Amino acid sequence: MARFGTITLVGDAGEVSTLTTSLAEIASSNAALRAFLQGLPGVDRVGADQRAAMLSTRSIKTTAKAQAIDLAISMVDLTTLEGADTPGKVRAMCAKAVRPDPGDPSVPKAAAVCVYPDLVEQAVDALGRSGVRVASVATAFPSGRSSLGVKVEETRLAVAAGAGEIDMVIDRGAFLSGDYRKVYEEIVAIKAACAREAGTPGKGDAHLKVILETGELATYDNVRRASWLAMLAGADFIKTSTGKVSPAATLPVTLVMLEAVRDFRAQTGRVIGVKPAGGIRTTKDAIKYLVLVNETAGEDWLTPDLFRFGASSLLNDLLMQRQKMATGRYAGPDYFTLD
Repeated sequence: MARFGTITLVGDAGEVSTLTTSLAEIASSNAALRAFLQGLPGVDRVGADQRAAMLSTRSIKTTAKAQAIDLAISMVDLTTLEGADTPGKVRAMCAKAVRPDPGDPSVPKAAAVCVYPDLVEQAVDALGRSGVRVASVATAFPSGRSSLGVKVEETRLAVAAGAGEIDMVIDRGAFLSGDYRKVYEEIVAIKAACAREAGTPGKGDAHLKVILETGELATYDNVRRASWLAMLAGADFIKTSTGKVSPAATLPVTLVMLEAVRDFRAQTGRVIGVKPAGGIRTTKDAIKYLVLVNETAGEDWLTPDLFRFGASSLLNDLLMQRQKMATGRYAGPDYFTLD
C-alpha cells in the first residue's frame, strides 16, 4: 500500500494545504477522492499565465539552441492519427523516426511513433530494433465514449501487437460531473491491461500515458486535479490533449501539469512524465516548452523518458532550423518528407 504520510502542498499564492493519508484511503470512495482533489491548493490563473509568458521570452542562442533542437527532436512522438492512415504511411513515418534526415546521420532519432491500434504491428515490424518506441492510442480515442470492457480489450490488443506505450483518454464527462472514482478505476484497469504477457512482442509492460484533454476541463484547478488523479491511479505520463480539441497544448496548462509532477515526486518519490500534444509546430514553440520544463520541474525532466512532444509537423521545422544553423541556409520546402 502506498503511504503518503503528511502531504504539504503550497499553492501559487503561498497558501498551505496539509493532508495525512494513504493511497488506499484516498481511493476508498468517490467522497474521499473528491475531498483529496478539492483540497489541493487552487491555481492562480493570472499568475500561471504571467509566469508562462515570462518564461517564453527567454532567449536561447548558438550552442544552447543547437543542443535544444537535438533534445527536442529526441522527444518527438511522431504521430499519425487519421482515418485515412495506411500501412504504407506508417512505414514511411517509422523510417523518418529512425533517420529524420537521411542526409545527416548525426540527427537524433525520434522518441516514438504513435498510431492507432490496428497499425501497431506494422509499426513494430518497421521499427525493429531501432530503439524508437511504438505508442498506440486506445480507450475509444479521442472521445473516450465506450464501455470499460471495450477500452480494456482495445488496450490489451495494442499491447499484444507490440505497443510499448499506451495513450489513453480519460472520461471527461465523468470527471466534470465529479465522478472521480470512475475515472480512477478506469485508469487502474487500463494500467493493468498494459501488462505484457509472456510471448508477446516487446520488453516489459507498456507505459501508460493518460490524456486529460485539458481543452475540455475549463479551469486550471481542474487540470491540477486531473493530473493528480491520473498519477494516483498509476499513470507513467500525463498528457495534455488528443490534438482533436481546441485549445490543445498551451504553456500555462503545461506549467500546471509540470508543477503537479514536481510536487507528486516530492511527496511520493514517484517520477511521472509530461507530454504536451497538439498545436506545437515550430522550433520556437518547442524551445519555450523546454525552458518551461527546466524552470518548473527541473533538469531531471529534460529527457525523452520524462518529456515528450506529441506532434506531426514539429519535426520538419526542427530539422529545417538545425540545417540552417549548420549550413547558414534553409532547405527548400520539399527537402523533408511531409507527414
